[in-house]
Order: sequence, then C-alpha cells, then structure tokens
Amino acid sequence: MSIPGQLDPSPRLLLGPGPSDAHPRVLAAMATPLLGHLDPQFLAIMGETQDMLRRVFRTKNTLTFPVSGTGMAGMETCVVNLIEPGDRMVVCINGVFGQRMTDVAQRAGAAVTTIERPMGEVFDLNQVRDVLSKVRPKVLGIVHAETSTGAWQPIEGLGALCHEWDTLLLLDTVTSLGGVPVAIDEWGVDAVYSGTQKCLSCPPGLAPVSFSPRAVEAINRRKAKVQSWYLDMGMVQRYWGEERFYHHTAPISMIYALREALRLVLEEGLETRWARHQCNHRALKAGLSALGVGLATVEDHQLPQLNALRIPAGADDAKTRKHLLDEFGIEIGGALGDWKRKVWRVGLMGHNSRPNVVLLFLAALEQALLVQGVKQTPGAGVAAANRAYVA
Repeated sequence: MSIPGQLDPSPRLLLGPGPSDAHPRVLAAMATPLLGHLDPQFLAIMGETQDMLRRVFRTKNTLTFPVSGTGMAGMETCVVNLIEPGDRMVVCINGVFGQRMTDVAQRAGAAVTTIERPMGEVFDLNQVRDVLSKVRPKVLGIVHAETSTGAWQPIEGLGALCHEWDTLLLLDTVTSLGGVPVAIDEWGVDAVYSGTQKCLSCPPGLAPVSFSPRAVEAINRRKAKVQSWYLDMGMVQRYWGEERFYHHTAPISMIYALREALRLVLEEGLETRWARHQCNHRALKAGLSALGVGLATVEDHQLPQLNALRIPAGADDAKTRKHLLDEFGIEIGGALGDWKRKVWRVGLMGHNSRPNVVLLFLAALEQALLVQGVKQTPGAGVAAANRAYVA
C-alpha cells in the first residue's frame, strides 16, 4: 500500500461563509512549540487569551473562554448548561442556524416555542415581546448574524426585554464577532457563543463563549446534571478559572492561534475593524449592482461580512462556483434551505475583507457570468467598486 504524498493543496481564496483565510501571523503562531496544558507558561497564555476575548466581546464576565470545539460546540455548551429537561425556551428562526439551535434545545429536553420570520428578514421587538409574555421562558435564543442568509439582527433593547420576564438571553455571534459591533454587557446578553474561523481569521477549532453572572447563577442552581460531561460548565470553569483544575487537554496550538488573532483585532481597533468591513461591503455591493447582481437579504439588515447574492437569470449556481474555483482558486458558498440554487453566499470576513479581494472577486465573477452568456459591460463591476472606494 502506497503512502500519500506530502500535503500540497492548491491555493484557495476562501470567500464562502466560512472558514475564511487565516491571517499569516495566526498561522505562524500555530507553529510555536507545544507546552503542557498545565504548564505555568501555558496557564498565563490562557489568561491573556481570556482577557483579550473579554475586550473583543466587550464584557467583564468572569466566565469567558474558548470552548475546545467549533462554533456549534459553543451553541451546545450554552444550551445544555442553561436548559434542564422541561425548561421552556423560545428560539427565533429566520434561517438554518435558528433551526439548529431549536434542535439542540429539544435534544437537551427543552419545551421549545419558535418565532419565525422569512429567510433574509429580522425580528421586531414587539413580536418577541408578545411571545415572551405568553410563554415566559427560561431562555430566549436568537442569532445575531444568520450565516445562511446574511441577515443582521438588531439586539439593542432585547436584553432589557428578556430581563422583564426573568428570561436569559442567549446570542449566536459566530459570524458577527470581529466583523460588526458586539456589546455583550451593554446589550444585557446572558450567554453568547462564537467561532474562530470567520471574522477572527483563525482556523476552525475553538468556540469563544461568555456567561453573565445571571447565567452562572442559573447554572449553579441546576437540579439535573448537564447533559454533556465534556461541556459541563460546572467542571470546565474550574479549568478556565483561578483553580486551573485539570478537565481536558486543551488544543494548545489553537489557543496560540486565537491569542494571536485577538491581538490582531485589538491592534487594529474594534471600531476601525468594523468600519473596514463596511467599506469593503459597500464597494462589493456597488460592483455587484453594476453586474446586475442584487442581494437577497432585506436592505437595512445586510451583514457586511456575509453577502447573500441573488443568482442572476442565465447563470447556473454550481457552474459559476466551479468556474471561480477552477480558474481563480476562489471558493464561494451555495445557499442552504429555501434559498438553495437561488443564492450565492460570499464572505468578506476578517483578513479577507480587503479592496484587492473585492476587486479580484468582481473581475472573476464577471468572467464566470460571461462564459455562461450573461451579458456584461466589460469591467463594469470593478469600475463601480473603485468609484465606491474613492467616493
């Protein structure tokens, strides 16, 4: 039996819904020699990572750390620790990841009530208020940045509303953290999870989470054991807390990577980083419009880092994505759910939110459309984007 050759994949520009390209400094950090997971030097690195993560989440929550697992491990961590069998939970569904949260909650034994909006739309506070007043749930779960649609959910006022009904607010920030404003303490969020592979420009493998004092109190009052041993905050918080009590072997190299990614975010500045994502989104949107391509998400709630493009007449979903990959090494995403074969998902996340990336993608997309017979004015997309940059 032959042995596979050394890894040498073709270069890719990852402009799908995630993962995005990791920053070169993050990849370099991962080559740092390993330490033991209880080595005093590594324990200090853990503390530095937690401190920077609090600053990026904009929270003072003590229980803030990266779960050893991808973003969905963060979702499950929050749900299984807050929910005991029979607890009432309301989940807002306007895309695939709201549906996924519902599934996780039901598996944890929650009595789930759902609020639904069409894909690409967002929820109104009054709609949420009506359901909270009737159900009076222990937890309300909502997605801040719906990766399946590019919808950007307003959160302001939602925490105060939840607290009126003694409800814990659970927020999905997998695609928003590091790309648009996230303010956990200001918004009154009780539990939040994210992922490293999107706007933090880090490989997938960790899920940053944070729990408010109210959430920690609810966890400590539990009567039933947490469904998951591995994700039980009663034990994990002892490792990430002052005790540093052994729970599991941490993914050392991924902690190195996240630490460097957070350094990059804070060096740039949160406000500057958010403005960069908005600037490149505006240029992309201008260029797409010149190519006859619109966005599927409702106008006032479009994420700058995850763009849902309506596939224009005459273009084929799979053929376009294959052309971009084969000819330019560019990966974009197809759609999920009801939008399948109707929408492309294009990410401009973290390190990939740059003018040269926007201009390259627009030129490549123009060619992919032209070869399918979709008429274009040569160079129109790139020219429109350039005008947006200099406006």
